[in-house]
Amino acid sequence: MRPSGGERDDAALLRAVARGDTEALGVLYDRHAGWLHMRLTRRCTDPETVREVLQDTFVTAWRSAASHRGGEAGGWLWVIAARRLVDAQRVRARQERVVHEPAGTAPSAEERVLANLEYGDVGSALDRIAPELREVLRATVVDGLTTRETAHLLGIPEGTVKTRALRARRELRTALGRLPLGGTA
Repeated sequence: MRPSGGERDDAALLRAVARGDTEALGVLYDRHAGWLHMRLTRRCTDPETVREVLQDTFVTAWRSAASHRGGEAGGWLWVIAARRLVDAQRVRARQERVVHEPAGTAPSAEERVLANLEYGDVGSALDRIAPELREVLRATVVDGLTTRETAHLLGIPEGTVKTRALRARRELRTALGRLPLGGTA
């Protein structure tokens, strides 16, 4: 372990990163890159894309560490990584369409569902619920993590994960009910 990282919590590491401490960024990377890589791999089978997204996640964390509001960095880093992955998949899909326009490969069902979760009606409804509830829903439903894995990822007790998941589902139903019917064509 790096000497300047010691046993500092994520919030202390991010404050150090915000001050330009590269060793703190290294400790943060060592602490979180493994599980981030695993979760990204569950969503994307292209190892090069996963590596690029992981790198971009930590570059973004370096640049925006001062915006973190304290506490565990896991959920914050995952939000960054998930958004970077969606962006990378969009770019890849656009490039493939240009190269293979006549034959064109349709996105997989999973890719369509994930894109709708991020940018469709469900994504709009997710944006309307509290961030701590949204993190639990994404970890348990979208990523398929267990309650225990989610608790570890977010640094909260398992009972809190269960409570937040219940509240998140209720709030998501309410938010979806407020969206105009029919969506986009």
